[in-house]
Amino acid sequence: MSTVLRHMLSGLILAFSILILLSSIVYFLFPIDDWTFLLNESLLNFPLAFVIPFFVLILGAFFGLNSGISSRKQLNMIDRTLKSIEDGRQFNIKELSGLELRAITKRMEGIQRQLGEKIRQSQKMATEKAVDQEKRIQEIISQERHRLARELHDSVSQQLFAASMILSAINEVRAETDTRESKQLKMVEETIHQTQLEMRALLLHLRPAALNGKSLQKGMEELLQELLQKVPIELKWKIETIPLDKGVEDHLFRILQESVSNILRHAKATQAQILLVQRDDLIILRIEDDGVGFMLNQEKTGSYGLQNMHERAAEIGGTLKIVSLPGEGTRLEVKVPILSAGEDKG
Repeated sequence: MSTVLRHMLSGLILAFSILILLSSIVYFLFPIDDWTFLLNESLLNFPLAFVIPFFVLILGAFFGLNSGISSRKQLNMIDRTLKSIEDGRQFNIKELSGLELRAITKRMEGIQRQLGEKIRQSQKMATEKAVDQEKRIQEIISQERHRLARELHDSVSQQLFAASMILSAINEVRAETDTRESKQLKMVEETIHQTQLEMRALLLHLRPAALNGKSLQKGMEELLQELLQKVPIELKWKIETIPLDKGVEDHLFRILQESVSNILRHAKATQAQILLVQRDDLIILRIEDDGVGFMLNQEKTGSYGLQNMHERAAEIGGTLKIVSLPGEGTRLEVKVPILSAGEDKG
């Protein structure tokens, strides 16, 4: 039963109870010998015996309806407020000032402050950790990563490309027969092509993941432009310029790299879309592809990468959601709340 109907029923019961109570009081205080006048006297062409209960019940239903609508509005406002808290949004306490449930309002305000403080501390720790880690690790591994990536690109990648060209030429000059040998050569060509994609994904992992002083927008655009030139996949993106803390930028950039790497290695996608926008007090990073997809509860390959992305999102006070079905592609969405300047100052 809905809130409005429940209040209307309560109003009807209350009105009927009051009618019985008042009738009993009148009966005992002012005894009437002949009650037939209630049937003989009429109002609006109806006997008083029916008109009075009717109006009392209508009045009870009206007040019950009004109370039900008011309660439903309050419950809907509380639901919207709790949804805002769940999404990490900031809600205006003044909007709840008219609520009769003062205790709930104060408790939600306390939850908002606690969550805001935890998010602020998480982002602050992530920023400090990112800066310190970049200084200590970047100098140690940067040169080795470049060297290994360069050697793989100059040797293995070039050899794979040459082998792919040779097989492609062989398959083109061969007569179009449905022989077993032709099928095997075609399978070898496809395997080499897939290996090339795996190698490009590996090179993406080997390159330094830090932004190196660039903004998140600049780093993402450079990465995607480079991939657009090297990888046979259609990439589209919309990236807004959003000022963020160093730690938040670093984690979002690494999530993008991990996600793009998974697309190249596993998705077999022909196109992907990347979105980075600010909506109200949320940063949204969304990555979609039209690949093979997977069942989330059965995913094994790349599960470490998915776990790593979940952890990175949590470290900056955000959430990561993945939607995927076999044959339907995959959508990854990260939402990170932005704290106001007043809250950041504590």
